[in-house]
Amino acid sequence: MEYKVLQVILKEKFISVGSNEKTMSELQRVINEQADEGWKLHTFSTVSSGSKGLMGGDRIQATLVFEKEKKATKKK
Repeated sequence: MEYKVLQVILKEKFISVGSNEKTMSELQRVINEQADEGWKLHTFSTVSSGSKGLMGGDRIQATLVFEKEKKATKKK
C-alpha cells in the first residue's frame, strides 16, 4: 500500500454552529480530487483551535490520510 497525508484548514463561522458551506465544499473538493487520482480516504481526524480575532470563528485542522495499491514494478 501507498499512503498520502494532506491537511485542510476549515474555518468555522463565528455566529452559527458548524462549518459553513464553502469550507465543507472545499473539503469535498480535496477528497474528490484524490479519488479521481485513485486514492481512497483511509483516516480522517480533526483538531480545533480557538478563535483568531474578532468575528474570526474557530479553525479546524483536518488531517486526511489516503491510500492506494502500489503499482507493480516490472523486474528486469
